[in-house]
Amino acid sequence: MTMRIYSVVGARPQFVKAAVVSRALAEAGIAERLIHTGQHYDTRMNEVFFEELDIPAPAVNLAVGSGSHAVQTGETMIRLANYLLSLPRPDWVLVYGDTNSTLAAALVAAKLHWPLAHVEAGLRSFNRKMPEEVNRVLTDRLAALLFCPTETARENLHREGIVEGVRLTGDVMLDATRHFAGRAAAHAPLDTIIPYPPGSYYLATVHRAENTDDPARLDAIVAGLGALGKPVVMPLHPRTRHRLAGRSLPEAVRVMAPVGYLAMLTLVQHAACVLTDSGGLQKEAVWLHTPCITLREETEWIETCAGGWNKLVGADAAAMVAAVRDLPEGPAPCFGQGTAGRASDVIARCLQEPVS
Repeated sequence: MTMRIYSVVGARPQFVKAAVVSRALAEAGIAERLIHTGQHYDTRMNEVFFEELDIPAPAVNLAVGSGSHAVQTGETMIRLANYLLSLPRPDWVLVYGDTNSTLAAALVAAKLHWPLAHVEAGLRSFNRKMPEEVNRVLTDRLAALLFCPTETARENLHREGIVEGVRLTGDVMLDATRHFAGRAAAHAPLDTIIPYPPGSYYLATVHRAENTDDPARLDAIVAGLGALGKPVVMPLHPRTRHRLAGRSLPEAVRVMAPVGYLAMLTLVQHAACVLTDSGGLQKEAVWLHTPCITLREETEWIETCAGGWNKLVGADAAAMVAAVRDLPEGPAPCFGQGTAGRASDVIARCLQEPVS
């Protein structure tokens, strides 16, 4: 009988990961039902990703929308459980990363006694104040298959006593970056996105609650961006746009609407440096040989910090300025390679094997 997988996605980074994993599942002859929770509902952070990444349309969009962590997680659980109960039992429920959609799907699968597989298992920032850290830790506790992108992630699980079902697969985001970088150059050239030539600007993204919901941290970050000496291109996440409403921004900070994945890859490839609080963008920058400065005090992707390619500065304007004046010159670190081919292919094979 054909294996049946229910994949749950809800936010922009998960769409990118699903693009390569869904392709690998189809090539392996696995029947997948893609379920969109609707956690990200802005068109520029939603439909455009499905279109440009050739992701099959989801079987359903639960249209959960925004809300507090409790409301969003709870509403996702209610709508997802009601939907899943109308379907046959799957071989696996597949979840990605560390969003509220991830945790909600993990809890629903556990309550239904359906087997759960977690892509990007074992990541740890060791900061429990981050909602993402709570989501990933709890999801890992519920998963029967844990797909680790790096050896560090596997070691984190082993230290927590999680050894069964752990698989070192490599990073599906590396698959996506490699697959779509060429398409980005052809379909989203830099001069169609911004008026700056390569290397003449910095790229910044700020979206995590620890930065956007703390006025002092957000003010410090904005001040730092304005003092870097080059134009700063800043695609605005809806949360950040709301928090910045009514504020006067430095002249050097050029805000723009959210962009699709291909356009973001182009912006990253040609930036002098990336400044971000995003986990995924840290990796993409380093893989594309663009230095990164992380606007947090810790990172779950410590591999990016090798050779000074990713520097942790928090919300410190002076540290931001110092970091861009001391960019790395050596080779960028290489990490996230699949253990036996592309990570997405490894995951497809692991889903078909007995769990031990």
